[in-house]
Amino acid sequence: MRKIAASVLALGLAVGTAAQAEGPNKLVTILTAPEAQTQLMAMVLTMNAMAAGAEAEMLLCGPAGDIALKEAPASATAGQPPRDASPQGLMQMMMENNGLKVQVCAIYLPGKGADASVLLDGVTAAAPDAMGAAIVAPGTSVMSF
Repeated sequence: MRKIAASVLALGLAVGTAAQAEGPNKLVTILTAPEAQTQLMAMVLTMNAMAAGAEAEMLLCGPAGDIALKEAPASATAGQPPRDASPQGLMQMMMENNGLKVQVCAIYLPGKGADASVLLDGVTAAAPDAMGAAIVAPGTSVMSF
């Protein structure tokens, strides 16, 4: 995990200080993209927003929901250039170290014919009413990939 964290921080993405000066904001990252590079970038930007003071949560839908599987596809677990970080690895690091709340769409598990036992520890299915409220809550930014 340290290698992933150091590698991602070494990407050289600047973290703005404006958010820190204004206090914590809320961020909801909605990720549906199937491409590993896009998934990883969503993780990197979420991580940097959290480092800048945002309280973040993530909603994984469609192909991106596979990141949350215990038996995730190689695209979710294989290291990506330039620092060999994976979408799932960075997501788990943020969950463990930063308290990132990760949920899959409410229809993801039924669509797969599966139950919550296939998900990584700490990942849950989203309640549509709660997620809807989080998206429109004052001070919340939504980032969608």
